[in-house]
Amino acid sequence: MNQYEPIIRIQNLHKSYGDKEVLKGIDLEIYPGEVIGYIGPNGAGKSTTVKILTGLIEDFEGNITIDQMHLKDQVLPIKAIMGYVPENAELYDVLSPLEYLDFVGKLYGMDASVITERATRLLTAFGLGESFNKRMDTFSKGMKQKVLLVSGIIHNPKILILDEPLSGLDANAVIIVKELISLLAKEGKTIFYCSHMMDVVEKVSDRILLINKGRIVANGTFEQLKADHGNSLEHIFAKLTGHAESSGSAANIMSAFE
Repeated sequence: MNQYEPIIRIQNLHKSYGDKEVLKGIDLEIYPGEVIGYIGPNGAGKSTTVKILTGLIEDFEGNITIDQMHLKDQVLPIKAIMGYVPENAELYDVLSPLEYLDFVGKLYGMDASVITERATRLLTAFGLGESFNKRMDTFSKGMKQKVLLVSGIIHNPKILILDEPLSGLDANAVIIVKELISLLAKEGKTIFYCSHMMDVVEKVSDRILLINKGRIVANGTFEQLKADHGNSLEHIFAKLTGHAESSGSAANIMSAFE
């Protein structure tokens, strides 16, 4: 992997909201075809990192290059090679999936016939073959999440950023997404995967980054992190974020009923 130039390079990234410094000097290189698991407690800086990488936050300090383009200068060309599935997104749910994906595809400059063919195949693969033309305001959360996933990959991006992509999905869809991540990586796509689901992060990631209080406190394969810090990703997470004592919290909660 390291024989390539990094497709994402982050240097000395800082971000503050007023007096609160959220990111405190992030340095990171990500290579083509890597699946990066990006984990951390609430408030650690995960979402801020993602919003900066996707161009949603533009006022930051530091230098970011993506596919050899400077993010501050070339945000639109960078967005064109990137797919993003946010944790919480508002679909235009008065539209049908095909109408919504036609809208998304045209934002990426795709030909209408390619959009229709690709959207049809992708929706069918996700089990939505009978819902192409139904308004999405009748859809369950899981069905909407499948449409969001399709919208993130329909333009065949080089980089895919997934923020809790399994939210609301049934077990079969989770299996599909995990397999899809592996296949996309084999094709040289770069996956930046944010999640609190440690078992999934452990299984799909080539490298795991743990951020805590605005700093990366661990960076390595699961085997490397296990050798250095503990025998499970949950244990490593608890140890490095200062919550190793949290194992007693459930007992403390139950004691309230005594």
